[in-house]
Amino acid sequence: MDQLRAMRAFAKVVELGSFTKAAAAFDITPAVITRLIAELEEHLKVRLLNRTTRSLTLTQVGERYLESVQRVLVDVDDAQTVAMLESAEPTGTVRVLCTPGFATHQIAKHLARFRERYPKLIIELTVQGVVSAADDAHDVSIITVSKPLEKGTFVARLLAQSEITLCASKSYLDARGRPQHPNELAGHEMLLPFSPQTRSETTFIPRDTQGKKSKPVIVPPPKMALSTSHFDMLHASAAAGMGITALATFVSHDALRRDEMEIVLPDWRIFTLHIYAAMPTRKFVPARTRVFIDFLVEAFGGEARDPWLDEALAPAKIRAKKSRKSPGRKQK
Repeated sequence: MDQLRAMRAFAKVVELGSFTKAAAAFDITPAVITRLIAELEEHLKVRLLNRTTRSLTLTQVGERYLESVQRVLVDVDDAQTVAMLESAEPTGTVRVLCTPGFATHQIAKHLARFRERYPKLIIELTVQGVVSAADDAHDVSIITVSKPLEKGTFVARLLAQSEITLCASKSYLDARGRPQHPNELAGHEMLLPFSPQTRSETTFIPRDTQGKKSKPVIVPPPKMALSTSHFDMLHASAAAGMGITALATFVSHDALRRDEMEIVLPDWRIFTLHIYAAMPTRKFVPARTRVFIDFLVEAFGGEARDPWLDEALAPAKIRAKKSRKSPGRKQK
């Protein structure tokens, strides 16, 4: 008996509710479908279906068996797709949904390499302010959330984490001094996102890099020089020397690497974002979608760590140590 073929026949009969319709779907005769189901039941030593002239229902064992069969068939199809990718070049359009910050500062810099690898694929990118779940109208949704995802109705693969850090230009910090403690932020020009949380307290958590136990510090709402929902405006204003802003490391990374901005309070954490590539379902996923998600995992590491922070944090800590020894001008 071809057990895999019989399992496919069983699943199709249940899906369509008819031996005749299942036979037509496979382009075989109803007698062949009937024989496959009979052989499967004989092999398992159980009855899977209750049949009458007017109805077709699953037995209790059949219901449990169907769940396992569906999982097996999905895994088999996945394995076949992976094998086909080695010999077939993906074509078509990948519809992607992403937030503005991640699209501009991260996705854009990798698309040329993706296009070079898959020249027959087109990326159709939709950008919107908040993406917290897989969108049915898109093949891939780049999700950015404040907590790790738990099991949901969609399939998601972790791309990376990104911390929210305080940043400012070197010129601003040279002129106003480099804060060594969160409480010192009260004397600075603050540029922060406009949201209901903007006016709330902020909790700073010490980085326990040397095993020292320190308590979190809660800072009251700051006096702001600029508040906007446009993160690139915050980024540009901070780079121009207007004040201290809060940005995800995937946004500030290039400016930090070019030494246009510095991390402020590198010994303290605010909170971490979790970034995923999500699909509405794992069934019948086209090759073009799979290769794009695999590419994103490759590009960003696919681990629960911040690939942008480590590079930016090392020079920030060096500057902070120097600042403690020879501080700049006193804060106004």
